[in-house]
Amino acid sequence: MSSPFSRPMGRREMLELCKCGFGSVAFMGMLGGMAAACKPSLKQGSPRKLLDSLAQTPHFIPKAKNVIFLYMDGGVSQVDSFDPKPRLAKENGLDPKFKVDATQFNNNGKILMSPWEFKQYGECGMPVSTLFPHIATCVDDLALIRSMVSNFPEHTNANYFLHTGSGLQGRPSMGAWINYGLGTDNGNLPGYVVLDGGLVPPGGVDNFKNGFLPADYQASIMKVGDEPVANINPYAGEGSSQRDKLNFIQQMDQSRLGAVGSPAEVEAAIANYELAYKMQSSVPELTEFKAESEATKRLYGLHDSDPNTRNYGAQCLMARRLVERGVRFVELTCPMVGGVDRWDQHSNLKDGHERNAHAVDQPIAGLLKDLKSRGLLEETLVVWSGEFGRTPFAQGTDGRDHNPSAFSMWMAGAGIKGGTIYGQTDDYGYRVVENPVSIHDLHATILHLLGVDHKHLTYHFGGRDIRLTGVHGHVVKAVLT
Repeated sequence: MSSPFSRPMGRREMLELCKCGFGSVAFMGMLGGMAAACKPSLKQGSPRKLLDSLAQTPHFIPKAKNVIFLYMDGGVSQVDSFDPKPRLAKENGLDPKFKVDATQFNNNGKILMSPWEFKQYGECGMPVSTLFPHIATCVDDLALIRSMVSNFPEHTNANYFLHTGSGLQGRPSMGAWINYGLGTDNGNLPGYVVLDGGLVPPGGVDNFKNGFLPADYQASIMKVGDEPVANINPYAGEGSSQRDKLNFIQQMDQSRLGAVGSPAEVEAAIANYELAYKMQSSVPELTEFKAESEATKRLYGLHDSDPNTRNYGAQCLMARRLVERGVRFVELTCPMVGGVDRWDQHSNLKDGHERNAHAVDQPIAGLLKDLKSRGLLEETLVVWSGEFGRTPFAQGTDGRDHNPSAFSMWMAGAGIKGGTIYGQTDDYGYRVVENPVSIHDLHATILHLLGVDHKHLTYHFGGRDIRLTGVHGHVVKAVLT
């Protein structure tokens, strides 16, 4: 009886599998000298893990070791948060005096002033609206960019663009690229984690996927609570038998390498099985907050009367614990604030933005202050952004439509020049008039702070070398130390 593992091999398949054989022999000779110098760290590494460790060396000395991305799903209104426009109050209720572009719903009304007052905070005097009284106390650590622009006015495409650098589905996310380029400092946890606050953004989990990168670089989605990952707790008494099962699965996968599909795909499957096994011991400890002081819990809003604040506060605390343990990229999604549809207020702007802001304001400020007090802000980059902004005129009577032509975002932490305001919009906050910053520029800047040259982080796919920033992107040096 013939075995499926011993089928005849065609000429093309033989060349595909053996094309690197002689080069590998020479490379292994080179590694012999390296192993002599680094024997403790190499003696247990598989060839793939060894190659990964070499690829994870940054291009230059990084300012940041990890990233926490606070994703504001739906699009926060810039003229109601971080970009005050007194002219809106002067012309409130009047028809716009400027050319109005087509909007998502084309239900455009009169100029709408902000319902919130702006005040100056910190030594830098940065204006922040009363929507964010807690974040306002941290402005001396923030670099505020008021001149962000997007290429897409609709949520799904704009979300793909923000996360992957492309408005089309199927590309690797920013977190996957960073995981691919740098990996994790903790072999028992993923390099890229998304914390699910209750809302899956338009575009779904493809915002967090690996695209054409190997599957072990995609996000691991976790929740806060008793079961952060499905089936994370091993069955009673299964410790040794589970290890035996994994060893058997790995043995079978190794025997199939090169026989079906791509070796990289099989290697990714092996890596994911192994990581899942390791997470069963590391994740329960990670999600246990008993060791945190009551003062820390209060700082994050875990005792707030609003369950949405408690939810997001737990996410922020979990994010701190993840970067403490070496996870490279952590993204937080918004909690499901009932009846207001995230930050997407096409009507009832005041109630919707206030309820969303209350959910995230104290936890975000608590995260920044906690990271700073522990010395972690010096090595952690915190990024706050939605996919686009809102219009300065009303949709209907009391909402705002999508505006990709101008929005605000901020960064804090490693390598960021705190108390900085960069870029400018027109008198209505409608269009950028000075120092526009694209999504590609944002990605290039994040990679730069991690010690990665965005032009040289590439992956060969479809016959060409592809990068997160495509053929675009410039580092925004004005906001860097």
